[in-house]
Amino acid sequence: ELQTLTGHSSVVYSVAFSSDGKYLVSSSLDQTIKIWSDAGQELQTISEGIDEVLSIAFSPDSKQLALAGRDKTVKLWNIEAKKLQALGQHTEQVTSIAFSPDGKYIASASGDRTIKIWSSEGKELQTLKGHSDAIATVAFAPNSQQLASASADRIIKVWNINGNELFTLKGHTDAIASVVFSPDGNYLASASNDQTIVLWNINVESLKQLGCQSLNDYIST
Repeated sequence: ELQTLTGHSSVVYSVAFSSDGKYLVSSSLDQTIKIWSDAGQELQTISEGIDEVLSIAFSPDSKQLALAGRDKTVKLWNIEAKKLQALGQHTEQVTSIAFSPDGKYIASASGDRTIKIWSSEGKELQTLKGHSDAIATVAFAPNSQQLASASADRIIKVWNINGNELFTLKGHTDAIASVVFSPDGNYLASASNDQTIVLWNINVESLKQLGCQSLNDYIST
Protein backbone atom coordinates (compact mmCIF):
# COMPACT_ATOMS: atom_id res chain seq x y z
CA GLU A 1 0.00 0.00 0.00
CA LEU A 2 1.53 3.30 -1.12
CA GLN A 3 -1.03 5.92 -0.13
CA THR A 4 -4.51 6.46 1.25
CA LEU A 5 -6.29 9.48 -0.21
CA THR A 6 -8.98 11.00 2.00
CA GLY A 7 -11.30 13.91 1.36
CA HIS A 8 -14.65 12.57 0.21
CA SER A 9 -17.43 12.56 2.79
CA SER A 10 -19.33 9.54 1.46
CA VAL A 11 -19.05 6.43 -0.72
CA VAL A 12 -16.55 6.65 -3.61
CA TYR A 13 -18.10 5.22 -6.78
CA SER A 14 -15.39 5.41 -9.42
CA VAL A 15 -11.71 6.22 -9.98
CA ALA A 16 -9.64 6.69 -13.14
CA PHE A 17 -6.04 7.53 -13.99
CA SER A 18 -5.10 9.95 -16.74
CA SER A 19 -3.24 8.35 -19.65
CA ASP A 20 0.00 10.12 -18.73
CA GLY A 21 -0.25 8.83 -15.15
CA LYS A 22 -0.04 12.32 -13.63
CA TYR A 23 -3.58 12.53 -12.31
CA LEU A 24 -6.17 10.42 -10.56
CA VAL A 25 -9.83 11.39 -10.48
CA SER A 26 -12.52 10.12 -8.10
CA SER A 27 -16.29 10.51 -7.88
CA SER A 28 -18.48 10.11 -4.84
CA LEU A 29 -21.97 9.92 -3.38
CA ASP A 30 -21.11 13.31 -1.80
CA GLN A 31 -21.77 14.82 -5.26
CA THR A 32 -18.19 15.92 -5.84
CA ILE A 33 -15.37 14.92 -8.16
CA LYS A 34 -11.81 15.27 -6.94
CA ILE A 35 -8.66 15.45 -9.03
CA TRP A 36 -5.47 14.27 -7.33
CA SER A 37 -1.82 14.47 -8.32
CA ASP A 38 0.27 11.33 -8.73
CA ALA A 39 1.77 12.24 -5.35
CA GLY A 40 -1.66 12.05 -3.70
CA GLN A 41 -2.23 15.80 -3.36
CA GLU A 42 -5.79 17.02 -3.87
CA LEU A 43 -5.63 19.53 -6.75
CA GLN A 44 -9.24 20.33 -7.51
CA THR A 45 -12.76 19.64 -6.27
CA ILE A 46 -15.62 19.88 -8.74
CA SER A 47 -19.09 20.31 -7.25
CA GLU A 48 -21.01 22.81 -9.37
CA GLY A 49 -23.52 21.01 -11.58
CA ILE A 50 -22.44 17.60 -10.24
CA ASP A 51 -24.95 15.00 -9.08
CA GLU A 52 -23.94 11.48 -8.03
CA VAL A 53 -21.40 10.41 -10.67
CA LEU A 54 -21.38 6.63 -11.00
CA SER A 55 -18.63 6.33 -13.62
CA ILE A 56 -15.84 8.61 -14.88
CA ALA A 57 -13.33 8.37 -17.70
CA PHE A 58 -10.35 10.47 -18.80
CA SER A 59 -9.97 11.39 -22.46
CA PRO A 60 -6.77 9.95 -23.99
CA ASP A 61 -5.18 13.42 -24.03
CA SER A 62 -6.05 13.85 -20.32
CA LYS A 63 -7.80 17.18 -21.01
CA GLN A 64 -11.41 16.10 -20.44
CA LEU A 65 -13.45 13.96 -18.10
CA ALA A 66 -16.60 12.12 -19.19
CA LEU A 67 -19.15 11.74 -16.41
CA ALA A 68 -22.00 9.24 -16.08
CA GLY A 69 -24.57 10.24 -13.50
CA ARG A 70 -27.56 9.18 -11.52
CA ASP A 71 -29.28 12.30 -12.90
CA LYS A 72 -29.48 10.49 -16.32
CA THR A 73 -27.16 13.05 -17.94
CA VAL A 74 -23.88 12.53 -19.80
CA LYS A 75 -21.46 15.38 -19.10
CA LEU A 76 -17.97 16.52 -20.10
CA TRP A 77 -15.64 18.45 -17.81
CA ASN A 78 -12.86 20.43 -19.49
CA ILE A 79 -10.03 20.32 -16.97
CA GLU A 80 -8.09 23.34 -18.29
CA ALA A 81 -11.11 25.60 -18.86
CA LYS A 82 -12.90 24.28 -15.76
CA LYS A 83 -16.10 24.14 -17.80
CA LEU A 84 -18.94 21.62 -17.57
CA GLN A 85 -20.85 20.63 -20.72
CA ALA A 86 -24.02 18.51 -20.70
CA LEU A 87 -24.13 16.31 -23.82
CA GLY A 88 -27.60 14.84 -23.41
CA GLN A 89 -29.68 12.40 -21.44
CA HIS A 90 -30.74 8.81 -21.11
CA THR A 91 -34.17 8.04 -19.65
CA GLU A 92 -32.64 6.23 -16.66
CA GLN A 93 -29.43 6.65 -14.68
CA VAL A 94 -26.18 6.43 -16.64
CA THR A 95 -24.20 3.53 -15.23
CA SER A 96 -20.98 3.45 -17.26
CA ILE A 97 -18.99 5.70 -19.56
CA ALA A 98 -15.88 5.24 -21.72
CA PHE A 99 -13.69 7.19 -24.14
CA SER A 100 -12.49 5.44 -27.28
CA PRO A 101 -8.69 5.02 -27.33
CA ASP A 102 -8.39 7.40 -30.28
CA GLY A 103 -10.32 10.06 -28.38
CA LYS A 104 -12.98 10.51 -31.07
CA TYR A 105 -15.92 8.87 -29.33
CA ILE A 106 -17.63 8.53 -25.95
CA ALA A 107 -19.96 5.65 -25.12
CA SER A 108 -22.50 5.75 -22.30
CA ALA A 109 -24.56 2.86 -20.92
CA SER A 110 -27.75 3.17 -18.94
CA GLY A 111 -30.42 1.48 -16.92
CA ASP A 112 -32.74 2.34 -19.81
CA ARG A 113 -31.21 -0.64 -21.71
CA THR A 114 -29.48 1.52 -24.32
CA ILE A 115 -25.94 2.59 -25.21
CA LYS A 116 -25.36 6.00 -26.73
CA ILE A 117 -22.32 6.94 -28.80
CA TRP A 118 -21.26 10.58 -28.78
CA SER A 119 -18.56 12.47 -30.64
CA SER A 120 -15.85 13.96 -28.43
CA GLU A 121 -17.35 17.37 -29.32
CA GLY A 122 -20.63 16.33 -27.73
CA LYS A 123 -22.85 15.33 -30.66
CA GLU A 124 -25.05 12.27 -30.22
CA LEU A 125 -24.23 9.85 -33.07
CA GLN A 126 -25.98 6.56 -32.31
CA THR A 127 -28.36 4.89 -29.88
CA LEU A 128 -27.80 1.13 -29.60
CA LYS A 129 -30.70 -1.08 -28.56
CA GLY A 130 -30.80 -4.83 -28.02
CA HIS A 131 -30.42 -5.61 -24.32
CA SER A 132 -33.50 -6.66 -22.37
CA ASP A 133 -32.37 -5.35 -18.98
CA ALA A 134 -30.26 -2.58 -17.44
CA ILE A 135 -26.75 -2.24 -18.88
CA ALA A 136 -23.97 -2.26 -16.31
CA THR A 137 -20.88 -1.48 -18.35
CA VAL A 138 -19.50 -0.49 -21.73
CA ALA A 139 -15.93 -0.75 -23.07
CA PHE A 140 -14.15 0.14 -26.32
CA ALA A 141 -11.88 -2.19 -28.25
CA PRO A 142 -8.26 -1.01 -28.71
CA ASN A 143 -8.94 -0.10 -32.36
CA SER A 144 -11.81 2.23 -31.31
CA GLN A 145 -14.05 0.64 -33.96
CA GLN A 146 -15.90 -1.83 -31.73
CA LEU A 147 -17.39 -1.69 -28.27
CA ALA A 148 -18.83 -4.23 -25.88
CA SER A 149 -21.75 -3.89 -23.50
CA ALA A 150 -22.78 -6.14 -20.63
CA SER A 151 -26.11 -6.29 -18.88
CA ALA A 152 -28.27 -7.71 -16.14
CA ASP A 153 -29.82 -9.80 -18.94
CA ARG A 154 -26.68 -12.04 -18.63
CA ILE A 155 -25.62 -11.19 -22.18
CA ILE A 156 -22.63 -9.41 -23.74
CA LYS A 157 -23.11 -7.65 -27.05
CA VAL A 158 -20.35 -6.43 -29.36
CA TRP A 159 -21.14 -3.55 -31.71
CA ASN A 160 -19.30 -1.57 -34.35
CA ILE A 161 -18.94 2.18 -34.09
CA ASN A 162 -21.75 2.67 -36.62
CA GLY A 163 -24.22 1.06 -34.25
CA ASN A 164 -24.49 -2.38 -35.85
CA GLU A 165 -24.64 -5.40 -33.54
CA LEU A 166 -21.84 -7.80 -34.52
CA PHE A 167 -22.50 -10.72 -32.19
CA THR A 168 -23.90 -11.78 -28.81
CA LEU A 169 -22.03 -13.74 -26.15
CA LYS A 170 -24.06 -16.01 -23.85
CA GLY A 171 -22.89 -18.21 -21.02
CA HIS A 172 -23.18 -16.38 -17.70
CA THR A 173 -26.00 -17.42 -15.38
CA ASP A 174 -26.42 -14.08 -13.59
CA ALA A 175 -26.07 -10.36 -14.24
CA ILE A 176 -22.76 -9.25 -15.79
CA ALA A 177 -21.00 -6.46 -13.94
CA SER A 178 -17.90 -5.73 -16.01
CA VAL A 179 -16.31 -6.38 -19.40
CA VAL A 180 -12.91 -5.50 -20.83
CA PHE A 181 -10.98 -6.07 -24.08
CA SER A 182 -7.45 -7.45 -24.09
CA PRO A 183 -4.80 -5.00 -25.40
CA ASP A 184 -4.61 -6.85 -28.74
CA GLY A 185 -8.42 -6.88 -29.10
CA ASN A 186 -8.57 -10.66 -29.59
CA TYR A 187 -10.22 -11.46 -26.26
CA LEU A 188 -12.94 -10.23 -23.96
CA ALA A 189 -13.08 -10.87 -20.22
CA SER A 190 -16.40 -10.64 -18.41
CA ALA A 191 -17.17 -10.68 -14.68
CA SER A 192 -20.55 -11.71 -13.33
CA ASN A 193 -22.66 -12.01 -10.20
CA ASP A 194 -22.56 -15.76 -10.89
CA GLN A 195 -19.09 -15.67 -9.29
CA THR A 196 -17.24 -16.41 -12.52
CA ILE A 197 -14.98 -14.62 -14.95
CA VAL A 198 -15.26 -15.78 -18.55
CA LEU A 199 -12.55 -15.25 -21.16
CA TRP A 200 -13.92 -15.13 -24.71
CA ASN A 201 -11.98 -15.57 -27.94
CA ILE A 202 -13.40 -13.03 -30.40
CA ASN A 203 -10.69 -13.27 -33.05
CA VAL A 204 -12.64 -14.29 -36.14
CA GLU A 205 -9.63 -15.64 -38.04
CA SER A 206 -8.53 -17.95 -35.25
CA LEU A 207 -12.10 -19.23 -34.87
CA LYS A 208 -12.27 -20.04 -38.56
CA GLN A 209 -9.22 -22.24 -38.08
CA LEU A 210 -11.28 -24.17 -35.53
CA GLY A 211 -13.88 -24.84 -38.22
CA CYS A 212 -16.33 -22.08 -37.35
CA GLN A 213 -18.02 -20.52 -40.38
CA SER A 214 -18.96 -17.48 -38.32
CA LEU A 215 -18.33 -16.27 -34.81
CA ASN A 216 -21.83 -17.21 -33.72
CA ASP A 217 -21.04 -20.88 -34.52
CA TYR A 218 -18.55 -20.75 -31.65
CA ILE A 219 -20.68 -18.99 -29.08
CA SER A 220 -22.08 -21.12 -26.27
CA THR A 221 -25.81 -20.69 -25.76
